[in-house]
Amino acid sequence: MIGQTQYFRDTWAEIDLDALYQNVKTIRDGLPRETKLFAAVKANAYGHGDFQIAKEALKAGAHGLVVALLDEALALREKGIKAPILVLGLIRPTDASIAARYQISVPVFQMEWLKEASLTMESGNPPLRIHIKCDTGMGRIGLKHEKELKEIEQFIKETDKFEFEGIFTHFSTADQASEKYYQMQLAAFKQLVSVLDTAPKYVHAANSAGALCHCDSLFNAVRVGIALYGLSTSTERPPLNKVKQVFSLHTKIVHVKKIQSGECIGYGASYKAQTEEWIATIPIGYADGWLRKMEKQRVIADGEQANIVGRICMDQTMVKLPHFMPIGTKVTLIGGQADDFISVEEIAEKLDTINYEVVCTINFRVPRIYKRGDQLVEIENKLFLGI
Repeated sequence: MIGQTQYFRDTWAEIDLDALYQNVKTIRDGLPRETKLFAAVKANAYGHGDFQIAKEALKAGAHGLVVALLDEALALREKGIKAPILVLGLIRPTDASIAARYQISVPVFQMEWLKEASLTMESGNPPLRIHIKCDTGMGRIGLKHEKELKEIEQFIKETDKFEFEGIFTHFSTADQASEKYYQMQLAAFKQLVSVLDTAPKYVHAANSAGALCHCDSLFNAVRVGIALYGLSTSTERPPLNKVKQVFSLHTKIVHVKKIQSGECIGYGASYKAQTEEWIATIPIGYADGWLRKMEKQRVIADGEQANIVGRICMDQTMVKLPHFMPIGTKVTLIGGQADDFISVEEIAEKLDTINYEVVCTINFRVPRIYKRGDQLVEIENKLFLGI
């Protein structure tokens, strides 16, 4: 092994496992006992790291996991996760046997898909676990009509290749203050569920906003994502007071210099010093997901406020310091102490986007450091080959 840290650039994201555990427990304790909590760990657990987050969420009381892709589900199975896993996106019918073999649940909403999948299912596998997806107003994927639902239910009954495990929908506006569209979707879903001959094991509709704000949508399972990570579901629906942001982003100064009035910094000479200034370079850029729109954003250098100056480069960023700071000084871009904290929401507002996109955008070039308190648990570096 080369070195001992498993990463070779002083830029990293810290994942607070204590906060994640407590967030899951807080949300789980706020649900009816019979309601199962499925933790959303798709997109590498919203940038936090799927395997570590999955383990911690299950330990804290989550019943199962949801992902977007079959590949994501298989990666968790290969790492030893045995809990129920539901894929939310459509898989190829030719891959149905793989999902069945690994006991991964998948969505179905097309009769043609079922027929093709039934022809490709390998003998000896357990039945494929099916969750029928209903489109009640999201307009993405799912069936819309009772006739379609009944046809699929009947087809599943007539074969031993499938198990009708669940039925679900997804709310479009549960995170908004107005409830009119949400109530329309909820009524449409209840109507579809009511025509089933037999209710499946899982009936679920609520996402984070639904689980936290709409007790009428809990049914017997919920799918919680963004709230697990201590982030608000929208600006109209702030998070629970007891949840804590799990993600923080840090780097260190690799170079520092004094420049004079009139000297310029960065591409396009977009920043010109007005006085004598101390400028630091930190090793993070837009190729890491720290995007160019973050120019002028504040950071925290050794506990003090500083600001990004000049255009953010692919791999490096420049910061105007309040005074000289030595090479190796820690700089926090997201996170910090309670009295001086940069939230994911603050970064999202700067980027004119949502908090989901911020944490998902910090990509694989940035290693994830998992901690409980000050104790290092694991380092995950997707670039590190262990050579």
